[in-house]
Amino acid sequence: MDTAGEFRIDAPHRELLDQILDKWSLSVLNELCERPCRFNELRRAIPHVTQKSLTATLRRLERNGVIDREIVSTRPVAVRYRITPLGKTLRHPIDVLLAWASQNMPAIERAREKFETGEEGETGS
Repeated sequence: MDTAGEFRIDAPHRELLDQILDKWSLSVLNELCERPCRFNELRRAIPHVTQKSLTATLRRLERNGVIDREIVSTRPVAVRYRITPLGKTLRHPIDVLLAWASQNMPAIERAREKFETGEEGETGS
């Protein structure tokens, strides 16, 4: 991490951040922060996720201790997912990142537009 003014993200941190901050993980966490959900509830709430992607995302989040998987003894047997206390601690840093993105989106859009129109200058090569 950041030591003595040097900004460095070590491999374990990078891997964890990649797994927690990817597109589907953020959507799953957003849903589970509201309430526990069964698999099909999550699929309906996140319409563009495939079954395979959702399954992989849930397994990654469970492996990292961010969500729990609970077997519900109903007929048929169901699985319900819920956020863990550790997972709840992600809410604040993610909200900070989202606030930063919202605050800086106009500047980012201007930079993108400038880049796309070729106005970025001759410094890159």
